[in-house]
Amino acid sequence: MFNILIVEDQKNMRESLVIVLKRAGYYHVDSVENGEKAVELQKDHFYDLVVVDLKMETMDGLEVLSRIKYMNPSTEVVVMTAFGTIDSAILAMRKGAYDYITKPFQLADMLSVIERALEKKRLCDKVNNLQKEIKEKYKFDGIIGNSPMMMRVLNILIEMANSESIVLITGESGTGKELVARAIHNNSRRSDKPFVVVNCGALPESLQESELFGHAIGSFTGAVKDKKGIFLEAQGGTLFLDEIGETSLSSQVKLLRFLQNGEIRKVGENKPIYLDVRIIVATNKDLEEATKNGSFRKDLFYRLNVIRIHLPPLRERKEDIPILTNYFVNMYADKLKKKPPEIHGDAMSMLLSYPWPGNVRELENVIERAVTLVKGDLITRDDLALQSLPQKNTVDIMTEMGGIRAALAQQERKTIIDSLRKCAGNRKQAAINLGISTTTLWRKMKEYQIVPKTSYNTENK
Repeated sequence: MFNILIVEDQKNMRESLVIVLKRAGYYHVDSVENGEKAVELQKDHFYDLVVVDLKMETMDGLEVLSRIKYMNPSTEVVVMTAFGTIDSAILAMRKGAYDYITKPFQLADMLSVIERALEKKRLCDKVNNLQKEIKEKYKFDGIIGNSPMMMRVLNILIEMANSESIVLITGESGTGKELVARAIHNNSRRSDKPFVVVNCGALPESLQESELFGHAIGSFTGAVKDKKGIFLEAQGGTLFLDEIGETSLSSQVKLLRFLQNGEIRKVGENKPIYLDVRIIVATNKDLEEATKNGSFRKDLFYRLNVIRIHLPPLRERKEDIPILTNYFVNMYADKLKKKPPEIHGDAMSMLLSYPWPGNVRELENVIERAVTLVKGDLITRDDLALQSLPQKNTVDIMTEMGGIRAALAQQERKTIIDSLRKCAGNRKQAAINLGISTTTLWRKMKEYQIVPKTSYNTENK
């Protein structure tokens, strides 16, 4: 049974929607006359769907949309607004609205939109429940997101839970490669054995072999005692080699030997040491390109490229930003022993618009700072300290919004034809019903190539 909330300042419209929805079988329908009451209700009640008017005093529909999506990202929102305000539609879609319907509308059309929104909600709940079951069964701490890209990553992790294969994790800095490597280890038969992490890029090239494979006393100047080496420390467990593309060619030769026959040799010794260590590597570089310029061995790349997991940058999975934000807000509020602050709608819009070059790590740092320094219980744009946002050019915006514009144009054309049909082609009466001037109506008819007739039939649909 779905819970629905209507947010509309016009009493007649509000009550009509409630009556129609209840007659359609949606018995759990609440209604309020302003955005403030809607936000307060959402704190204590869970709504599957919110239908909100765009133009309201004090708190408009876009602000309500942002607040609701922050408090519960799974709630679907349908925005109602005046005829033809396409810029508002673009903003609503960017803020996460499921759909957008213009006034005046047919109640049947509204019911159709609501049915589709709730069907999407049902499917999303099914996915979320499955993901919850997965996370209860498997140890995927810190891997947050419901986007299709992250669900694919989780599916790969599940499928390889019992695997001992080498794993190559690719992705930009800050996407969570170490979290994925740790999840692989935690769900393997080695989970009770060491998980050793080494950043190859932080090791000086001259010391890489010694740090990784150990050395014998006297093997070089400064080797005043035997060194165990990182591989030996990981015996029986998992060794995670981050930034594998930064290893020297000589270290690559030794790593290849280990992958081929499980042996290492300390610097200064010829005695082989056989180890049982699973290898997971990660890189933010293009290793295939590195093999072409000679900085990375082809044979080693082929050995490492058994199972590859690619972590998408945050800018390509922005639907996960509200979920990640909520996670980090609660995490740092809990650490600071304070009430989790809310995110202002403008602040969430800023988070969604920002390109996140530092990915999830950068988002976490921004939220940690905001939660720590915020005064009061509401995080605003100023608290985020994201002052300069790169501006999209017109081509980018038009490309991004082209689908929305086309859908709205189609809906607008249909609304005009329906109104003309009801008025038997009387343009003056149709304009009155639509709430626009006859001049605007004529311009729209010309734009959408609606032929003036006194009778409108299915050929104009």
